[in-house]
Amino acid sequence: MRLRYAAAMQTARSIFLVGMMGAGKTTIGRSLAEAVGFEFVDADRELESRSGVSIPTIFEIEGEAGFRRRESALLDELTMRPRQVLATGGGAILDRLTRQRLRERGLVIYLRATAEEVHRRTRRDKSRPLLRTENPRERIEQLLAEREPLYEEVAHITMVSAASNPKKLVQRLVAHPDVSALVQRALQTDAG
Repeated sequence: MRLRYAAAMQTARSIFLVGMMGAGKTTIGRSLAEAVGFEFVDADRELESRSGVSIPTIFEIEGEAGFRRRESALLDELTMRPRQVLATGGGAILDRLTRQRLRERGLVIYLRATAEEVHRRTRRDKSRPLLRTENPRERIEQLLAEREPLYEEVAHITMVSAASNPKKLVQRLVAHPDVSALVQRALQTDAG
């Protein structure tokens, strides 16, 4: 496993953020991209833009399975792009092939958040199909229990996504040896 990690880090030129909805992938991703001079891409927004409808509408028409097929195909394409920070959807890691592609094609950072934190951040957001339930907090706990082992499996780096100071988290990420090595490699490849 460590050998595959080392091999992936020799060729990786993008950063992929994984974690639960509300973990801060978009906020952190946008700031991290700006700090390292990469493009920022939010996979959910890209999927909505390309399909011309919202994610809740895709869920209503095609169900979660249809949405996941679209998401997997899009991530296959997006993970091939260099010099980007890509914020994935919370369930992107459910697909085994997507996990493999993320891990092999970039530096994967898991932004870990507690169920309580995710609930606090998402409780007023009506656009999340998986939380349209009688007890959203309980649903978040179920999703986190199901997904956390997959986030950990795919991650090269795990960071606690603290609500208090996203700037400090971005600073810690920029200073991380794997992140700085990736950025330097991407800049050298582009210059060479």
